Amino acid sequence: MPFPIPDFGQILFFSIIFLVIVSSFWVIVSPNLVHSAVSLLFTFFGVAGLYVFLYADFIAAAQVIIYVGGILVLIIFGVMLTNKIDDPNLSNLSKNQLVAAIFCLILFVFQIQIIFNTDWYVGDLISRDSTVNDIGMLLLTTYLLPFEIVSVLLLAALIGAAMLSRKKAE
Repeated sequence: MPFPIPDFGQILFFSIIFLVIVSSFWVIVSPNLVHSAVSLLFTFFGVAGLYVFLYADFIAAAQVIIYVGGILVLIIFGVMLTNKIDDPNLSNLSKNQLVAAIFCLILFVFQIQIIFNTDWYVGDLISRDSTVNDIGMLLLTTYLLPFEIVSVLLLAALIGAAMLSRKKAE
């Protein structure tokens, strides 16, 4: 039986998986904090790509906007603009990198075992135009009050973080 030739979608899917695995591993073991942050960028984009394969276009866009556009930029600016840093060559001298790498490898092996031992349901392909319309209608009708409560909570957390980060007058 000849080896089946994968189609473009399978090649792209496995390339994204490889990108996520390698970049997330480099986030852990990199001695340089800036290199870890850039690797985290590739990890976040890879996860967004996996969401696209799951037909979760809204979650993929939210992944890019929130994590890449917000959290990662915040991490990079936090590292670069800290007052205690004099050297632009930042390094992470943590002694726990080997322990974290071993723990992540154990989790990876555990996940691979679950993936290959699970009887996955393979059904008909569901064709959907977009999930954005459904999510927008639910957010503005059924879940409007919880959505507004979460937005007020996030605003309060932002104000609290700004107040804590201010320098105290001496």
